Amino acid sequence: MSNEDSNTYGINKKNDAGPGPQLMGADMLIGNDVYNRAEKDLGDIREIMLDMKSGKIVYAVLSFGGVLGLGEKLFAVPWGELALDTENNRFILNVEKDKLENASGFDKNNWPKLANPFWVAME
Repeated sequence: MSNEDSNTYGINKKNDAGPGPQLMGADMLIGNDVYNRAEKDLGDIREIMLDMKSGKIVYAVLSFGGVLGLGEKLFAVPWGELALDTENNRFILNVEKDKLENASGFDKNNWPKLANPFWVAME
């Protein structure tokens, strides 16, 4: 995982201290790598978006490509499409890398209100 060994509440990511992996703080997940099943690096989680009425996670923002934030594309990935890979401390997303390369995504100044229908069409 990308953050320090533990957060400000003492939840430790490197051992069994704390509630994880069944229950984790969002700050422990933001910045984590995302790979596909072919072991290709797809980027990392930039943000986790919550529905304030239901209290549920709606989507994660995947940052793909670019260098130092320039040229990167952002994708709204429905939370249920991500699988936590605790052995490798990352997420798995079942999508081919070229599909992301050819998709439009969104930029940091134009966020979607809901999860991108692009992901629904993948199924």
